Amino acid sequence: MATNYTDDIGPVAYPLKMVSQEVVEHMLGWNIPEEHQHLVHEHWRNFPAVSKYAHFVLALIYSFLILASVSGNGIVIWIFSTSKSLRTASNMFVINLAVFDMMMMLEMPMLVLNSFYQRLVGYQLGCDIFAVLGALSGIGGAITNAVIAYDRYKTISSPLDGRLNRVQASLLILFTWLWALPFTIMPAFRIWGRFVPEGFLTTCSFDYFTEDQDTRMFVMCIFTWSYCIPMLLLCYFYSKLFGAVRLHERMLKEQAKKMNVKSLAANKEDAGKSIEIRIAKVAFTIFFLFVCSWTPYAFVAMVGAFGDRSILTPVTTMIPAVCAKIVSCIDPWVYAINHPRYRAELQKRLPWMGVREADPDTVSTSSGATAQTQNPTAEA
Repeated sequence: MATNYTDDIGPVAYPLKMVSQEVVEHMLGWNIPEEHQHLVHEHWRNFPAVSKYAHFVLALIYSFLILASVSGNGIVIWIFSTSKSLRTASNMFVINLAVFDMMMMLEMPMLVLNSFYQRLVGYQLGCDIFAVLGALSGIGGAITNAVIAYDRYKTISSPLDGRLNRVQASLLILFTWLWALPFTIMPAFRIWGRFVPEGFLTTCSFDYFTEDQDTRMFVMCIFTWSYCIPMLLLCYFYSKLFGAVRLHERMLKEQAKKMNVKSLAANKEDAGKSIEIRIAKVAFTIFFLFVCSWTPYAFVAMVGAFGDRSILTPVTTMIPAVCAKIVSCIDPWVYAINHPRYRAELQKRLPWMGVREADPDTVSTSSGATAQTQNPTAEA
């Protein structure tokens, strides 16, 4: 007769009970050494350890994102910095955004390595390096989007005297880096706040779980600094920009009626302004992506500090983090799809990509010649 190992489930089910006990014992954070257990907040210890296959799937996703970011942002930096037609003050902000996006990419190989180990490699130091790269690139990218919106508004609303020069652009770029530093340096050196593991415990961000007034005040301040202020600036400048675009289109229609022509871009100046409007649409698309990517992450942080934490599972906190990384890879391809001068350069330098775009300068010149041919008496 088989030995009855348990009083409740019998000998046949004993192996199943062993497996059940093992799963229960292996809660999230079980494989982190005792001396580093302080890194794991009690909230995460309430969840079962994440399957190794989930870690591997996440590593695979991030591997694809690394390739997309290196190729996309690398090409943007290369073409925008070496093409004469693209070396303008306005495009310095595009390069700056690509640099921030590339910086966010630098933390992705760390996550891939962490996923294979199923824990943080380097513990506190590894956590700090990962979070510093994420904070600097995330906050810097947010305020750079606001600066791009300001530049687009100035360029389109005042095309003759509103354009920024290279010195002004350089100062604004310096401003974006200075803006990103405070809430990167303070938690890194434990001056205010700190960086801790989150989600699968293979990524790190600022602490939004500790229940004290200091931590909650930090969360409120970083939420305002890195999300609310850039968002308000973006909304303000794009609302002003769209007002300027509507006014411009209304003026073009009136001008077309007076000149008795069909085209609303009847001369070189108007054709050039149409190109600027296309570029503004690119910037607005990136703004929309910024909202879609960072709003969920801001929601997670605020819920962690002030709301119902039970909804913040390892998976639900990892999804916003992945979305933020995806957008940093999508940004350059948005330019590839919509930016006319960038597309023209891609066609020249990388014809195998299959991009087809007429040279904007040629189009502007031909538009002006067409307008003169259609209405030779308009200038008389």
